[in-house]
Amino acid sequence: MLQGSLKISDSFIDLPFKLLKMKKILAAFVFVMIVINCKSQEIQSAQPGVVYGTVVQKGEPVKVVELENKLQDNKYSGMITGKVAEVCQSEGCWIRLHKSDGTTLLVKAKDHAFVMPKDIVGKMVVVEGDASVKEVSEAMRKHLAEDAGKSKEEIEKIKGDSKEIIFMAKGVKVI
Repeated sequence: MLQGSLKISDSFIDLPFKLLKMKKILAAFVFVMIVINCKSQEIQSAQPGVVYGTVVQKGEPVKVVELENKLQDNKYSGMITGKVAEVCQSEGCWIRLHKSDGTTLLVKAKDHAFVMPKDIVGKMVVVEGDASVKEVSEAMRKHLAEDAGKSKEEIEKIKGDSKEIIFMAKGVKVI
């Protein structure tokens, strides 16, 4: 009789652990469903006034060609404006803005907080966030070229690291 009651007591002790395991499985399931839902939502087309992320837009934005002159200690915080040259074809997590010298400025969505549509190329935008000069590795440069849809030949031509201004955007507004 005593032995039977120990079995009941043993399974009673295991109950909280089983419930905890079930809660973890449920939490994982909910997380996966949220991620699937977020990925399945269609990105709004790039039309004037559409905002991706958050843009407060207080004051006048700096033109992308003037950004280098506005850096203090290799950093800038505020808004810039420019024309989109490229967008990440994989996820829409970055864009490149035209510069007057034929190069581009990389603008990344901070913490991948938002994505932009492929039809944003050619549009004028205001971008809010923080810029800084960073070393970009050859591997990252090749990864970005791949995301941009560059050919294998173009990607193989990329050699060495480069120092670039990278703009981490809180938001992008199509103007």
